[in-house]
Amino acid sequence: MIHYSRVCLHTIGYELPPRVISSDQIEERLSSLYERLRLPSGRLELMSGIKERRLWPQGTRPSEAATLAGRRVLENAGLDPGDIECLIFTSVSRDMMEPATASFVHDKLGLSPTALIFDISNACLGFLDGMVMLANMIELGQVANGLIVSGETAEDLLESTLVALQGDMTITRKGIKPAFASLTIGSGSVALYMRRAREGEDRPRLVHGAWRSNTRHSDLCHGGQRGGNTILMATDSEALLHRGVETALATWEKFSAKDGWQAREIDRFFCHQVGSAHAKLLFEKLGLPPGKNFETLQTLGNVGSVSAPITMAMAMEQGVFHSGQRGALLGIGSGINCMMLGVEW
Repeated sequence: MIHYSRVCLHTIGYELPPRVISSDQIEERLSSLYERLRLPSGRLELMSGIKERRLWPQGTRPSEAATLAGRRVLENAGLDPGDIECLIFTSVSRDMMEPATASFVHDKLGLSPTALIFDISNACLGFLDGMVMLANMIELGQVANGLIVSGETAEDLLESTLVALQGDMTITRKGIKPAFASLTIGSGSVALYMRRAREGEDRPRLVHGAWRSNTRHSDLCHGGQRGGNTILMATDSEALLHRGVETALATWEKFSAKDGWQAREIDRFFCHQVGSAHAKLLFEKLGLPPGKNFETLQTLGNVGSVSAPITMAMAMEQGVFHSGQRGALLGIGSGINCMMLGVEW
């Protein structure tokens, strides 16, 4: 368990891709497969709760997506890029194996050569891990501020999955299941400027956190596998659902053991979003009121590491999460890893 007293979440911003693709449109691409397997139309939205998701223009790099959100934060906060002391890139998506994608974002944003920069990779939990890493440095006085960015790019994965499903004439109803999660993925970017808190200011603070790992089940979701010239992901969605919720329960028990952070004392939850069945089971098993869960799943889909922070950003923007309240960020990543962070405003 971690506790912070000096960490301010100064400005959070996001960027939504311009292209919108609905679950119906995805099913239209798979119409011949649906007909052959006698699958009912509307199945994708019914099973996932996702009506649509966003996509970048083809060829957009994760660094470019992350830069858009980072630039928005710098502008909204009125910051000089040269004053940023640390930059952490946290997406599942990366430009390439090396150099660190953070180096491209650093250059595009025009940050100082004295800024500490690096990537954190931990599946969909990366952004929350980045918050912890930066908060630790701020709390220890190693840096006064920093910027966390994430830019998820689902275009290649979605297209590769559709092409693979269309081209496999031997696939069965059972065989299609590992590819289902890939059809729920969307794109987006988010950024967060954190700095040392000042006495009496009315801004959110990161104050609390807990985590758990359950790596016996690291075989349930494998992304980045290559099939021919395409990149694919294979997911045992049902097993991942139950093992992820199991790990979340252990995390919640640790997180809520701190005074002031029981379910009745938290005003809003912002969760990594996989599907409607996942959210329902999660809140049932953790004994949390579903009415406190702010969701963007229906219109954004599963946006990887962007999911939980962009949901909190939208809640702030809409006045759903505001001064005087407490919020909890919950992230679950394949591996399996889980983290909860407490935000006090």
